[in-house]
Amino acid sequence: MRCEELDNGQDNIHPHTTACSGEKTHLCLHCSKTFTDENILIVHKKKHQVDYERTSHLRTQTGEETFKCSQCDEGFPHKSTLIRQLRIHSLNKKPQRCCHCDETFYQKNELTSHLRTHTREKPFKCSQCDRGFTCQSNLGNHLRTHTGEKPFHCSHCEKGFSVRSSLIRHLRTHTGEKPFKCSQCDKGFSVKTSLTTHLRTHTGEKPFKCSQCDKGFSVKTTLTTHLRTHTGEKPFKCSQCDTGFAERGTLIIHLRTHSGEKPYQCSYCDKTFAQLTSLTRHLRRHTGEKPFKCSQCDKGFSHKTSLNQHLRSQSLTEKPLQCFHCDKSFSQRCHFTRHLRTHDEEKPFKCSHCDKGFFQSSTLISHLRTHMY
Repeated sequence: MRCEELDNGQDNIHPHTTACSGEKTHLCLHCSKTFTDENILIVHKKKHQVDYERTSHLRTQTGEETFKCSQCDEGFPHKSTLIRQLRIHSLNKKPQRCCHCDETFYQKNELTSHLRTHTREKPFKCSQCDRGFTCQSNLGNHLRTHTGEKPFHCSHCEKGFSVRSSLIRHLRTHTGEKPFKCSQCDKGFSVKTSLTTHLRTHTGEKPFKCSQCDKGFSVKTTLTTHLRTHTGEKPFKCSQCDTGFAERGTLIIHLRTHSGEKPYQCSYCDKTFAQLTSLTRHLRRHTGEKPFKCSQCDKGFSHKTSLNQHLRSQSLTEKPLQCFHCDKSFSQRCHFTRHLRTHDEEKPFKCSHCDKGFFQSSTLISHLRTHMY
């Protein structure tokens, strides 16, 4: 019996006859397993990659040192780290210091790559978008954003990543590992950038300055949001009513006014809220917590607005606002103004239905209900 594929030409005859004959010519160098098809071999190799990543990560967790250096007997959790150590022994050179900063390197290529962070030289260009990079590996990672390739897969949830470092960070969401510790309060973080940002709460450092008012911020994203108060930019638009917002979080909260969603539930009375801050305030009714303390008399308040009102009354205690028509005095200007209207018979709040006037807006609101029923 003759194979029909042989009649189509000779170009692909070898791989095809191999597949037909069942001959296994594609060898895996990791486990010596052979395959008839090269594509199957490629898929098989990726399994070794996943197993290596998992084993390598576990060694980091447990501190296991599988690879021993024959020169100094030092142990390493990864083979790549051992190879680097052996190069240091073979070179037997003193570390090379960066002329711009105090960092040292044993490998010349590492120093060369590091120097580009100072000179801003980016010789490795992307053929798709012409973006430049300081080293070949960073270009390789970037190219995956164009191809969509995600060769690094999580062994827990099969999520894919284009960069190995992203996979390592993601794995910490499963393991709960927080290797970056704050030296001030021992708080742990899964990402180094989060630790850097947190340290600013101790140092008070605010490196991101507003060009309009010189106000400083510890986080760049907070500065970006603040700048919109000057520009009036509201890039986050509601799809229901076209209202704009300066922050994505504010838009998400607003969308709940349309959907009626109230995801935050009180554990005491099952009441639900659209905002976490509303739930937090509500919980204080159950717990009796009063976190806002007066610096003058140590009195506590459950809401910041109540504390501010109290502080105003404290500041006016010595010089109260006294009515010049009678002997009454007031600690708050709004109460004083309202009282003066009783003498002047001024009724600025008018009913649109019957033209009746009132001293207070709250009284007008109560009156309007009589027209509604």
